[in-house]
Formats: sequence, C-alpha cells, structure tokens
Amino acid sequence: MKTPNSLLAATGTTIFTVMSALATRHGAINLGQGFPDTDGPEDVCRAAAEALLDGRNQYPPLTGVPELRAAVAAHNARFYGITADPDTDIVVTSGATEAITACLMALLDPGDEAVVIEPVYDTYLPVIRMLGAVPRVVRIAPPDWRLDRTALAAAFGPRTKAILLNSPMNPSGKVFDAAERAAIAALLAQHDAYAVCDEVYEHLTFDGQRHVPLMTLPGMAERCLRIGSAGKTFSLTGWKVGYVTAPTALGPLVAKAHQNLTFTTAPNLQRAVAVGLAKPDGYFDGLATTMAAQRDRLAAGLAGIGFRVLPSAGSYFLVADYTPLGFTGDDDAFCRHITEAAGVTAIPLSAFYDGPDAPEGYARFAFCKRPALLDEAVARLARHFGADGALTRAGAAA
Repeated sequence: MKTPNSLLAATGTTIFTVMSALATRHGAINLGQGFPDTDGPEDVCRAAAEALLDGRNQYPPLTGVPELRAAVAAHNARFYGITADPDTDIVVTSGATEAITACLMALLDPGDEAVVIEPVYDTYLPVIRMLGAVPRVVRIAPPDWRLDRTALAAAFGPRTKAILLNSPMNPSGKVFDAAERAAIAALLAQHDAYAVCDEVYEHLTFDGQRHVPLMTLPGMAERCLRIGSAGKTFSLTGWKVGYVTAPTALGPLVAKAHQNLTFTTAPNLQRAVAVGLAKPDGYFDGLATTMAAQRDRLAAGLAGIGFRVLPSAGSYFLVADYTPLGFTGDDDAFCRHITEAAGVTAIPLSAFYDGPDAPEGYARFAFCKRPALLDEAVARLARHFGADGALTRAGAAA
C-alpha cells in the first residue's frame, strides 16, 4: 500500500497527552498539562447553560456570533486601544490552536519561511511544515531566556513571510520587553513580513509586568494577527473558544482557513464568552493576582525541596532545574520518574525544543491549580526527595 502522509506519520503524540495519560495511570497530581482544576466564573458558565436552551443551536455565522465579535472588538479597545471592526476584523475559532493554524494558512505559501522563537508550543512547527513552509528557529534558553538580537536578525531573509510570537510565553513564562518588541517590529517592517501573535496568556502577567500586543506598535496594525483564548482568560480550557483580531485585508483569509478546518464553534459557548469579556476590570486583575499567588506558592515549595526555580513573569507555568536534587537522567526520564515514584507529573522542557541539543535538566510545572493541590504535590515531592533534596529511592538517578 502507498504510504500515508509522511510528516504526520513522523509526528509523535503531543507530550501533554502522553504525560497526562501517565499521570492518570499512576494516580499522580497532574502539574504537566496546563488546565485549571476548578471551573471558570459562575456567571459565564450560567450564560452558556442558558444559551443552550434559547433555541439558537444551529450553525452560527462562519466568523462567529455577532455578540462575541463585538465583545472581542470592545475588549481590544478597552485594554489596548486597538480599533477593530467586528464585521471584518474578528474571526472566532474552535480554540487558539485552531486560530494559530488558520492564521498560518492565511499567510504561508510553500517555500515561505516563518521565524519561530523556541522553546515553542508544539503545534507551531508541524503546521508550518505541513503547509510546505520552512521554520527558521531562534533559540532562547534557561536560565535567563535572553533573546539574541543578532540571531533573530539572521533568521530573517528574503523568503521570510512571518514570525510567530508567543508572549507571555509557554513554557518559559517570559514576557517580551519593549526593546525586544521594537526589534521584532523593525525586522517585520524591514522584511515586509507579518506576525502571528499567540497572546492567550494576555491577562496572566505578574510582578508589575504588563502585556503589550505587538499590534499596538507603530506600523504593526496591518502586519499582526492577534490571538486570544477564552480557555485561558476564563479558566475554561475545554470550551475551545479562540478569537483572532486581524487587519481588514487578512481577516477574510483567516475566515476561509477557518471554514476549511472547523467551520464554526458552539454558539452557546460563544455567547457566554461575550458575557465574560464584558466583566469588570476587577475580574481580570483578580485572575492575575490569584495566579501569581499560586505561582509563588509552588515556587517556594519546590525551592524548599532543592529545585532551582526560574522566574515566571506570566502564563500558567514555571520552569525548575532539578539537577541540584542529584537526578542524573534526562528531563524526560525525570518527569516520568516523579510521575511513577512520587505521584506528581511535570513536562520535560526539551519537548519544547526542535532538535537533539535542547537544554537539559529542566521541567515545566503548571501552577493553575488549587492551593491545596499544589501543597499536596509539594508534599509528595518532599517525601520522595527528602528534606535535604537527596533521592530516597535506590536507582532513581538511572
């Protein structure tokens, strides 16, 4: 028989699915996959339930229900001063992952190049390659996550069509600063390229950091596709509602890609997300404050065990160096070990890098969990590694 698609055949199952399944098998606390363990706001959930019974359950408009498109446009103006026409510039998608794919489909032709900054969410590179485009990877690495401007500039060339920018960044927790944003904007203008801006953690920045969309920089409004996520903003990851803000020239192309992927998204969930986006500022401020406290709680617990915890300025995640604990295996072995032997799951940082020379000795932990669950995870790890950080199980360093 003829072989099926070679790229998909060579693509492994996402690390999040693999580690979550392992966590379930061993009864481990799952600090690997980034989903909260509580429901989102009660009023948003109630709005979804009520909308399910209001008799509007057939196909909604391709680009999203008018209520949500208007709410996304209002959200853009309210938080960032971005002007977007809800009729031409907003496309609602079935999650941010679909939005990323639709945006790349709207931009890339075979042979185009797309700049990607790694560590990287694991859908970026396969989608670029499936479109026949070529990723140009710029690496940042722990512990400082410094963006090398020379390397960034070298990744751009005559065939560059786009850059993917994830800020706040998964898994590093990095928030790109003003100088970095300006450097990226200058390169986009110089090379007449676009930016796909994965901003799903836009309301999850900490320690005085503020999210600033690349779209707000001079000359960038016509070059940027901005992606938001109801799942992250309202702790409702299973709803899979994302939204793209696009320049008028690109919005219809994103919509055409969307129509060939999922076509549309559950209408009751869309109307509920519109309710959520209209919530007062206190909700969004409180979300960040709560997550920052959970980050600090987990970070302090891990540090007390002996991990070297790296700063996290945003997102659901922090990265920790486990080598002070004496474990000499690679990060995949470490994450499997603590899942099986300690009952706590994390994600190996190397899974976010493309190639065999990824940074070693680091694991990503999700802190978007109830304080009691974070405390229990720390307690399990402390029992396993011992108060002094030494391994308590023979052969654990294998």
